[in-house]
Amino acid sequence: MARLILASSSPRRKEILKQVQPQFDIITREVDETVEALLAPEEQVMTLAIRKAEAVAKDNVDAYVIGADTLVFYQDEALGKPKSYDEAKQMLTLLSGNTHFVYTGTCIFHENKKQVFYEKTKVTFWELTEKEIEDYIRTGEPFDKAGSYGIQGYGATLVKEIHGDYFSVVGLPIAKLYRTLTQMGFTFAINK
Repeated sequence: MARLILASSSPRRKEILKQVQPQFDIITREVDETVEALLAPEEQVMTLAIRKAEAVAKDNVDAYVIGADTLVFYQDEALGKPKSYDEAKQMLTLLSGNTHFVYTGTCIFHENKKQVFYEKTKVTFWELTEKEIEDYIRTGEPFDKAGSYGIQGYGATLVKEIHGDYFSVVGLPIAKLYRTLTQMGFTFAINK
């Protein structure tokens, strides 16, 4: 059986991938996560996904290596992971009552070949009170998430509507990933 590697330490990506493939390895490498801000959002996330996958694929040429990166964009500004309570509050206040876009870039390397794609999902927040924002930040959930929220946790209560791939907002567009891996020759456990 071909080896599958997730080049991400994200517990959310791990859980999503487990839905379709119970066994895979997790291997990560430190990569430079700075990208040219003038690049289009989809180019930014795909560039970072390539870096993450490529860094692991160098030592694992025979494996299928998956790299992914997710960014939240509001009015063409990237909202990364907040570094403080104040930064989380500022981001959530910006998103309150507004629509933003979540981009997830995905890259798969196998035998020196690569496939790269992205998903763009439109997310609209409810109008949030200051208390709702503060209560949410106190859960601790915003601090390891782009845009200061996790749609799969308490953050679901902030979201009024979503248009696009839910799993992409969580961090891994599993339906497109499944199809791309299958086209590249990977056989999932479910298909044996």
